[in-house]
Amino acid sequence: MKGVLLVNLGSPESPTPKDVKPYLDEFLMDKYVIDVPYLLRALLVRGIILRKRPEESAHAYAKIWWDEGSPLVVLSERMQKKVQPLVNVPVALAMRYGTMTIEKGLQELHDKGVTEVLLFPLYPQYAMASTLTILVKAEEIRKKKFPQMTFTDVPAFYNKPDYIQNLADSMKKHLEGFDYDHLLFSYHGIPERHIRKTDVTKSHCKIDGSCCNTPSPAHDFCYRHQCYETTKLVIEKLGIPKDKYSLTFQSRLAGDKWLEPYTDIEINNMPAKGIKKLAVVTPAFVSDCLETLEEIAMRAKEDFEENGGEEFLSIPCLNDDDEWCQTVGNWINDWAK
Repeated sequence: MKGVLLVNLGSPESPTPKDVKPYLDEFLMDKYVIDVPYLLRALLVRGIILRKRPEESAHAYAKIWWDEGSPLVVLSERMQKKVQPLVNVPVALAMRYGTMTIEKGLQELHDKGVTEVLLFPLYPQYAMASTLTILVKAEEIRKKKFPQMTFTDVPAFYNKPDYIQNLADSMKKHLEGFDYDHLLFSYHGIPERHIRKTDVTKSHCKIDGSCCNTPSPAHDFCYRHQCYETTKLVIEKLGIPKDKYSLTFQSRLAGDKWLEPYTDIEINNMPAKGIKKLAVVTPAFVSDCLETLEEIAMRAKEDFEENGGEEFLSIPCLNDDDEWCQTVGNWINDWAK
Protein backbone atom coordinates (compact mmCIF):
# COMPACT_ATOMS: atom_id res chain seq x y z
CA MET A 1 0.00 0.00 0.00
CA LYS A 2 1.21 3.50 -0.86
CA GLY A 3 1.20 6.64 1.28
CA VAL A 4 2.71 10.12 1.44
CA LEU A 5 4.67 11.95 4.12
CA LEU A 6 4.75 15.73 3.73
CA VAL A 7 7.67 17.17 5.70
CA ASN A 8 8.23 20.80 6.64
CA LEU A 9 10.80 22.47 8.90
CA GLY A 10 9.11 22.49 12.31
CA SER A 11 8.43 24.80 15.21
CA PRO A 12 8.82 25.13 18.96
CA GLU A 13 5.80 24.09 21.00
CA SER A 14 5.23 27.63 22.24
CA PRO A 15 6.80 31.08 21.85
CA THR A 16 8.63 30.82 25.19
CA PRO A 17 12.38 30.49 25.87
CA LYS A 18 11.66 27.17 27.65
CA ASP A 19 10.26 25.63 24.45
CA VAL A 20 12.36 27.53 21.93
CA LYS A 21 15.68 26.38 23.46
CA PRO A 22 15.30 22.61 22.83
CA TYR A 23 13.90 23.31 19.37
CA LEU A 24 16.89 25.49 18.46
CA ASP A 25 19.26 22.93 19.97
CA GLU A 26 17.87 20.16 17.76
CA PHE A 27 17.89 22.42 14.69
CA LEU A 28 21.33 23.98 15.08
CA MET A 29 23.02 20.76 16.23
CA ASP A 30 22.01 19.11 12.95
CA LYS A 31 25.27 18.43 11.11
CA TYR A 32 23.60 19.39 7.83
CA VAL A 33 22.70 22.84 9.19
CA ILE A 34 25.92 23.79 10.96
CA ASP A 35 28.31 21.48 9.15
CA VAL A 36 31.38 21.58 11.36
CA PRO A 37 32.82 18.82 13.59
CA TYR A 38 30.58 17.85 16.52
CA LEU A 39 32.70 19.34 19.31
CA LEU A 40 33.01 22.68 17.53
CA ARG A 41 29.29 22.63 16.71
CA ALA A 42 28.44 21.92 20.36
CA LEU A 43 30.72 24.74 21.49
CA LEU A 44 29.12 27.17 19.02
CA VAL A 45 25.53 26.14 19.66
CA ARG A 46 25.46 25.22 23.35
CA GLY A 47 28.31 27.40 24.51
CA ILE A 48 27.48 30.58 22.60
CA ILE A 49 24.25 30.70 20.54
CA LEU A 50 21.86 29.12 23.03
CA ARG A 51 22.89 31.49 25.79
CA LYS A 52 21.04 34.42 24.20
CA ARG A 53 19.18 33.20 21.12
CA PRO A 54 16.24 31.37 22.82
CA GLU A 55 15.01 34.56 24.48
CA GLU A 56 15.46 36.61 21.30
CA SER A 57 13.77 33.97 19.13
CA ALA A 58 10.93 33.50 21.62
CA HIS A 59 10.22 37.22 21.41
CA ALA A 60 10.12 36.99 17.61
CA TYR A 61 7.87 33.90 17.68
CA ALA A 62 5.52 35.64 20.12
CA LYS A 63 4.96 38.42 17.58
CA ILE A 64 3.67 36.02 14.91
CA TRP A 65 2.05 33.27 17.03
CA TRP A 66 -1.58 32.47 16.26
CA ASP A 67 -4.33 31.35 18.62
CA GLU A 68 -4.21 27.93 16.89
CA GLY A 69 -0.43 27.68 17.36
CA SER A 70 2.64 28.08 15.18
CA PRO A 71 1.70 29.56 11.77
CA LEU A 72 4.07 27.15 9.98
CA VAL A 73 2.44 24.12 11.60
CA VAL A 74 -1.12 25.41 11.25
CA LEU A 75 -0.65 26.28 7.57
CA SER A 76 1.02 22.93 6.87
CA GLU A 77 -1.89 21.14 8.55
CA ARG A 78 -4.40 23.12 6.48
CA MET A 79 -2.52 22.15 3.34
CA GLN A 80 -2.44 18.47 4.31
CA LYS A 81 -6.19 18.50 4.99
CA LYS A 82 -6.89 20.02 1.58
CA VAL A 83 -4.62 17.60 -0.26
CA GLN A 84 -5.96 14.43 1.39
CA PRO A 85 -9.41 14.45 -0.31
CA LEU A 86 -7.72 14.95 -3.70
CA VAL A 87 -5.83 11.65 -3.56
CA ASN A 88 -6.58 7.99 -2.91
CA VAL A 89 -3.66 7.26 -0.59
CA PRO A 90 -3.05 8.32 3.02
CA VAL A 91 -1.23 11.65 3.45
CA ALA A 92 0.57 12.27 6.76
CA LEU A 93 2.42 15.38 7.93
CA ALA A 94 5.67 15.63 9.86
CA MET A 95 8.30 18.19 10.77
CA ARG A 96 12.06 17.75 10.64
CA TYR A 97 12.46 19.41 14.06
CA GLY A 98 10.18 19.59 17.07
CA THR A 99 7.58 17.19 18.40
CA MET A 100 5.77 16.43 15.11
CA THR A 101 8.57 14.05 14.25
CA ILE A 102 9.22 12.14 11.04
CA GLU A 103 9.03 8.95 13.12
CA LYS A 104 5.48 9.81 14.23
CA GLY A 105 4.50 10.52 10.63
CA LEU A 106 5.91 7.22 9.42
CA GLN A 107 4.23 5.41 12.31
CA GLU A 108 0.90 6.93 11.31
CA LEU A 109 1.34 5.62 7.76
CA HIS A 110 2.58 2.24 9.03
CA ASP A 111 -0.53 1.87 11.20
CA LYS A 112 -2.63 2.32 8.06
CA GLY A 113 -0.79 -0.48 6.29
CA VAL A 114 1.49 1.69 4.16
CA THR A 115 4.67 0.04 2.89
CA GLU A 116 5.59 2.38 0.00
CA VAL A 117 6.15 5.98 1.10
CA LEU A 118 6.51 9.10 -1.03
CA LEU A 119 8.74 11.44 0.99
CA PHE A 120 7.72 14.99 0.11
CA PRO A 121 10.07 17.67 1.51
CA LEU A 122 8.12 20.93 1.28
CA TYR A 123 11.02 22.90 -0.19
CA PRO A 124 11.01 24.05 -3.83
CA GLN A 125 14.82 24.30 -3.98
CA TYR A 126 17.29 21.62 -2.86
CA ALA A 127 19.68 22.31 0.01
CA MET A 128 21.57 20.08 2.42
CA ALA A 129 20.15 22.06 5.37
CA SER A 130 16.55 21.43 4.27
CA THR A 131 15.95 18.64 1.74
CA LEU A 132 18.97 16.44 2.45
CA THR A 133 18.59 16.40 6.22
CA ILE A 134 14.96 15.24 5.84
CA LEU A 135 15.91 12.39 3.52
CA VAL A 136 18.82 11.27 5.72
CA LYS A 137 16.74 11.40 8.92
CA ALA A 138 13.84 9.50 7.32
CA GLU A 139 16.19 6.78 6.09
CA GLU A 140 17.77 6.42 9.56
CA ILE A 141 14.31 5.94 11.06
CA ARG A 142 13.23 3.55 8.32
CA LYS A 143 16.21 1.27 8.95
CA LYS A 144 15.62 1.20 12.71
CA LYS A 145 11.82 1.14 12.94
CA PHE A 146 10.24 0.37 9.58
CA PRO A 147 12.61 -1.87 7.59
CA GLN A 148 9.73 -3.18 5.49
CA MET A 149 9.04 0.29 4.07
CA THR A 150 10.43 1.61 0.80
CA PHE A 151 10.92 5.29 0.03
CA THR A 152 10.60 7.43 -3.07
CA ASP A 153 11.41 11.11 -2.67
CA VAL A 154 10.05 14.14 -4.49
CA PRO A 155 12.93 16.01 -6.15
CA ALA A 156 13.22 19.78 -5.89
CA PHE A 157 10.30 21.26 -7.81
CA TYR A 158 11.77 24.75 -8.30
CA ASN A 159 11.24 24.65 -12.07
CA LYS A 160 8.17 22.45 -12.49
CA PRO A 161 5.71 24.30 -14.76
CA ASP A 162 2.67 23.79 -12.52
CA TYR A 163 4.52 25.03 -9.43
CA ILE A 164 5.79 28.07 -11.36
CA GLN A 165 2.23 28.72 -12.56
CA ASN A 166 0.89 28.50 -8.98
CA LEU A 167 3.57 30.86 -7.70
CA ALA A 168 3.04 33.35 -10.54
CA ASP A 169 -0.76 33.27 -10.11
CA SER A 170 -0.48 33.82 -6.37
CA MET A 171 1.95 36.73 -6.82
CA LYS A 172 -0.22 38.32 -9.50
CA LYS A 173 -3.26 38.14 -7.22
CA HIS A 174 -1.48 39.77 -4.27
CA LEU A 175 0.24 42.41 -6.42
CA GLU A 176 -3.06 43.55 -7.91
CA GLY A 177 -3.60 47.21 -7.10
CA PHE A 178 -0.08 47.67 -5.71
CA ASP A 179 1.91 49.92 -8.03
CA TYR A 180 5.34 48.80 -6.88
CA ASP A 181 8.66 50.39 -7.83
CA HIS A 182 10.51 47.13 -7.29
CA LEU A 183 9.83 43.41 -6.71
CA LEU A 184 12.32 41.59 -4.50
CA PHE A 185 12.71 37.81 -4.47
CA SER A 186 14.15 36.99 -1.04
CA TYR A 187 15.39 33.43 -0.54
CA HIS A 188 16.68 31.85 2.64
CA GLY A 189 20.46 32.11 2.78
CA ILE A 190 22.95 29.27 3.18
CA PRO A 191 26.75 29.27 3.60
CA GLU A 192 28.61 29.30 0.29
CA ARG A 193 30.43 26.10 1.31
CA HIS A 194 27.08 24.25 1.25
CA ILE A 195 26.88 24.99 -2.47
CA ARG A 196 30.30 23.46 -3.03
CA LYS A 197 29.54 20.47 -0.81
CA THR A 198 26.43 19.56 -2.82
CA ASP A 199 28.23 19.94 -6.17
CA VAL A 200 28.15 16.39 -7.57
CA THR A 201 30.80 17.32 -10.16
CA LYS A 202 33.13 18.65 -7.42
CA SER A 203 34.28 21.39 -9.79
CA HIS A 204 31.36 23.24 -11.40
CA CYS A 205 30.10 25.52 -8.60
CA LYS A 206 32.38 28.53 -8.30
CA ILE A 207 29.69 31.07 -7.31
CA ASP A 208 31.22 33.48 -9.78
CA GLY A 209 28.13 34.66 -11.64
CA SER A 210 28.56 32.28 -14.58
CA CYS A 211 28.32 28.73 -13.20
CA CYS A 212 24.59 29.00 -12.42
CA ASN A 213 23.94 29.86 -16.08
CA THR A 214 26.15 27.11 -17.53
CA PRO A 215 24.32 23.76 -17.90
CA SER A 216 25.65 21.11 -15.51
CA PRO A 217 24.52 18.02 -13.54
CA ALA A 218 25.43 20.12 -10.48
CA HIS A 219 22.25 22.13 -10.98
CA ASP A 220 20.10 19.24 -9.74
CA PHE A 221 21.46 19.94 -6.25
CA CYS A 222 22.56 23.57 -6.48
CA TYR A 223 20.43 25.78 -4.26
CA ARG A 224 21.77 29.01 -5.75
CA HIS A 225 21.07 27.96 -9.35
CA GLN A 226 17.58 26.80 -8.40
CA CYS A 227 16.75 30.11 -6.70
CA TYR A 228 17.80 32.04 -9.80
CA GLU A 229 15.92 29.63 -12.05
CA THR A 230 12.69 29.94 -10.03
CA THR A 231 12.98 33.72 -10.26
CA LYS A 232 13.68 33.68 -13.99
CA LEU A 233 10.72 31.42 -14.78
CA VAL A 234 8.27 33.45 -12.66
CA ILE A 235 9.51 36.74 -14.16
CA GLU A 236 9.00 35.33 -17.65
CA LYS A 237 5.51 34.16 -16.72
CA LEU A 238 4.53 37.56 -15.28
CA GLY A 239 6.34 39.64 -17.90
CA ILE A 240 8.22 41.77 -15.36
CA PRO A 241 11.01 43.98 -16.80
CA LYS A 242 14.59 43.24 -15.74
CA ASP A 243 15.02 46.61 -14.05
CA LYS A 244 11.99 46.08 -11.76
CA TYR A 245 13.14 43.03 -9.79
CA SER A 246 16.14 41.58 -7.98
CA LEU A 247 17.12 38.53 -5.91
CA THR A 248 18.62 38.43 -2.41
CA PHE A 249 19.25 35.99 0.45
CA GLN A 250 18.06 36.39 4.04
CA SER A 251 18.53 34.87 7.52
CA ARG A 252 22.31 34.46 7.62
CA LEU A 253 24.36 33.58 10.70
CA ALA A 254 27.44 35.61 11.58
CA GLY A 255 30.96 34.33 11.01
CA ASP A 256 30.63 32.63 7.61
CA LYS A 257 30.49 33.71 3.99
CA TRP A 258 26.85 33.26 3.01
CA LEU A 259 25.18 33.69 -0.35
CA GLU A 260 24.93 37.33 -1.38
CA PRO A 261 23.46 39.89 -1.80
CA TYR A 262 21.91 40.10 1.67
CA THR A 263 18.22 40.94 1.90
CA ASP A 264 18.40 43.31 4.87
CA ILE A 265 21.24 45.38 3.44
CA GLU A 266 19.61 45.64 0.02
CA ILE A 267 16.20 46.63 1.43
CA ASN A 268 17.74 49.28 3.68
CA ASN A 269 19.52 50.84 0.69
CA MET A 270 16.54 50.85 -1.67
CA PRO A 271 14.78 54.08 -0.59
CA ALA A 272 17.95 56.07 -1.30
CA LYS A 273 17.89 54.66 -4.83
CA GLY A 274 14.37 55.93 -5.40
CA ILE A 275 12.53 52.71 -4.54
CA LYS A 276 9.65 53.90 -2.36
CA LYS A 277 7.13 51.13 -2.97
CA LEU A 278 8.55 47.64 -2.47
CA ALA A 279 6.97 44.19 -2.84
CA VAL A 280 8.80 41.15 -1.40
CA VAL A 281 8.13 37.49 -2.19
CA THR A 282 9.83 34.56 -0.41
CA PRO A 283 9.80 31.52 -2.73
CA ALA A 284 12.16 29.36 -0.66
CA PHE A 285 9.15 28.64 1.56
CA VAL A 286 5.76 27.15 0.71
CA SER A 287 4.37 27.98 4.18
CA ASP A 288 4.62 31.29 6.00
CA CYS A 289 6.85 31.08 9.05
CA LEU A 290 9.13 33.12 11.31
CA GLU A 291 11.37 34.09 8.39
CA THR A 292 8.49 35.46 6.31
CA LEU A 293 6.09 36.80 8.92
CA GLU A 294 8.54 38.38 11.36
CA GLU A 295 11.80 38.86 9.47
CA ILE A 296 10.23 40.20 6.27
CA ALA A 297 6.65 41.36 6.93
CA MET A 298 7.55 43.06 10.23
CA ARG A 299 11.28 43.76 10.60
CA ALA A 300 12.17 44.42 6.96
CA LYS A 301 9.07 46.57 6.53
CA GLU A 302 9.99 48.65 9.56
CA ASP A 303 13.59 49.08 8.37
CA PHE A 304 12.44 49.99 4.86
CA GLU A 305 10.13 52.69 6.18
CA GLU A 306 12.73 54.02 8.63
CA ASN A 307 15.12 54.46 5.69
CA GLY A 308 12.59 56.46 3.68
CA GLY A 309 10.42 53.80 2.08
CA GLU A 310 6.72 54.55 1.80
CA GLU A 311 4.83 51.34 0.99
CA PHE A 312 5.87 47.74 1.65
CA LEU A 313 4.01 44.61 0.56
CA SER A 314 4.99 41.16 1.85
CA ILE A 315 3.48 38.57 -0.52
CA PRO A 316 2.24 35.47 1.35
CA CYS A 317 3.64 32.02 0.60
CA LEU A 318 1.49 29.49 -1.26
CA ASN A 319 0.34 28.07 2.10
CA ASP A 320 -2.97 26.20 1.52
CA ASP A 321 -3.79 27.94 -1.77
CA ASP A 322 -6.33 25.79 -3.64
CA GLU A 323 -4.35 25.69 -6.90
CA TRP A 324 -1.16 24.73 -5.07
CA CYS A 325 -2.94 21.97 -3.12
CA GLN A 326 -4.37 20.66 -6.39
CA THR A 327 -0.87 20.61 -7.89
CA VAL A 328 0.45 18.62 -4.93
CA GLY A 329 -2.50 16.27 -5.27
CA ASN A 330 -1.77 15.81 -8.97
CA TRP A 331 1.88 14.97 -8.28
CA ILE A 332 0.84 12.42 -5.65
CA ASN A 333 -1.73 10.84 -7.99
CA ASP A 334 0.85 10.57 -10.76
CA TRP A 335 3.15 8.69 -8.38
CA ALA A 336 0.42 6.51 -6.90
CA LYS A 337 -0.83 5.14 -10.25
